Amino acid sequence: QVRLVESGGGLAQAGGSLRLSCAASGRTFSIYTMGWFRQAPGKEREFVAGISWNIETITYADSVKGRFTISRDNAKNTLYLQMNNLRPEDTAVYSCAARADKNVMVRPYQYAYWGQGTQVTVSS
Repeated sequence: QVRLVESGGGLAQAGGSLRLSCAASGRTFSIYTMGWFRQAPGKEREFVAGISWNIETITYADSVKGRFTISRDNAKNTLYLQMNNLRPEDTAVYSCAARADKNVMVRPYQYAYWGQGTQVTVSS
């Protein structure tokens, strides 16, 4: 089992940047494929980005391609999401998730472990 704790959310203006972190503890972080998801009020949780345990596979939602970058530091047991050129529609609660498999998947139910989430608000 792995425990996940997000940080780095907050308020940003449109066009600005934020960097989210997800600290993992428990079982070896490096064996997990990781993902970032987000959920806006009244909407379903959606996939943002995912990265395989060995960093060979990285996948982004079309809505964030070219603006967001997912990365991980297995030595520090930490996952990151660099968000640039933020838009008001990026406003949501962002959560990191882990699955004990090599494949990056895009459905929330395919991830067994979740953090509590961090709020990102982008003003226009």
